[in-house]
Amino acid sequence: MHKFINLVLLLTLVICSAAVRAASPHEYQLSNGLKILVQVDRRAPIVVSQVWYKVGSTYEHDGITGVSHALEHMMFKGTQTLAPGEFSEIIARHGGRENAFTGRNYTAYFQRIHHDNLELCLRLEAERMRGLKLDADEWALEKEVIKEERLSRTDDRPSSLTFERFYATAFATSPTRNPIIGWMNDIDAMTVSDLRAWYDAWYAPNNATLIVAGDVDPQEVVRLARKYFGPLRAREVATSKPRRELPQHGAKRINMRIPAKVPYLVMGYKVPPLLHEEHAGDAYALELLAGILDRGESARLANSLVRDSQIATSAGASYELYDRLPTLLLLDATPAADKTLQAVETALLGEVQRLREQPVSEAELQRVKTQIIASDVYGRDSLFYQAMKIGIAETVGVGHARQRDYLDGIRAVTPADIQRVAREYLVEDGLTVATMEPEDA
Repeated sequence: MHKFINLVLLLTLVICSAAVRAASPHEYQLSNGLKILVQVDRRAPIVVSQVWYKVGSTYEHDGITGVSHALEHMMFKGTQTLAPGEFSEIIARHGGRENAFTGRNYTAYFQRIHHDNLELCLRLEAERMRGLKLDADEWALEKEVIKEERLSRTDDRPSSLTFERFYATAFATSPTRNPIIGWMNDIDAMTVSDLRAWYDAWYAPNNATLIVAGDVDPQEVVRLARKYFGPLRAREVATSKPRRELPQHGAKRINMRIPAKVPYLVMGYKVPPLLHEEHAGDAYALELLAGILDRGESARLANSLVRDSQIATSAGASYELYDRLPTLLLLDATPAADKTLQAVETALLGEVQRLREQPVSEAELQRVKTQIIASDVYGRDSLFYQAMKIGIAETVGVGHARQRDYLDGIRAVTPADIQRVAREYLVEDGLTVATMEPEDA
């Protein structure tokens, strides 16, 4: 039976491997520095257009946390020629969908629309790249929206609040410690002048990447980009000073008591991202290590903590491969009704110790590799997914060319690599633990 399962895994891996290499995106650059990447996919008359800016919460400093996210909101509030909300109304009238998102390393704006309307999207994006209006009255209204968003998504959600304070504890000097939405005090004190300064510092063609995926002609995309973005002048973009994390000497711990229905635990180990070539092998091994713990119903945490011992009602693990700063390999869990936070923490640490002491089996590793490869292949059915992968890799500094080597890197990982990174990075000197115990409201 085991031989049959292994054979199925191997055949699936071979089949998926034969399809993993998507065509490289067409790459161009305008004279003003705007990078253009076009991923052709003619399966439907649809196009996804995305503009990525190299700025996010890790570019911010104390006193203006959340300014990248706040500016994202204001990008829909009017330009020199568009009224507040008109950008979204125009896209909707043409049958499209649009939105934006802010992360630690980027801010991105996107539309999904019929390919005949790509020119419309590029014209509108070029308009707000340098023609944003930033009205004080509009900001006064939007500030309250953002504060309510923070309350509903973080302050009033016990696990999210714990997670936020966990990051603020794990990192002492790295800007990764700050929440993307910002601290409430900084949001409250933020002015239109702060937003204008941030806009002028980072929003420029030479700090942006235009990504277009779908049923398009690459040369036509470049022609349209040159027509609308070409007249925008390159600007001197701000530089982000290095704010390296201090060495950690011993585990950190935070214990929270807040109104909640169930207790919660999150823990994390400091680990490197893929960004630097010397850490590439470690990063791919950490990606698979997280998958061994939490990818599918056969993963270790689901088997050991949830089903077998029933210590936890849920348990998970994650790792962010694409980041521009050192990051965390995360573990979290919610204890079962009759179990303690200490029992869950002990069980999680036991799984970590198991990875350090015992190499994973080849069959278990191949199962996770197959799942990762299949997920990547199936994900290419989405134009948004294709563009998003390119955008993240480009904006954090990895580059789309290295991003295309992702599955080769995954396939190359061995059981010895998993054990090596577990021993090197999953250690007490890189550990932070946060527990949340409910108290009566």
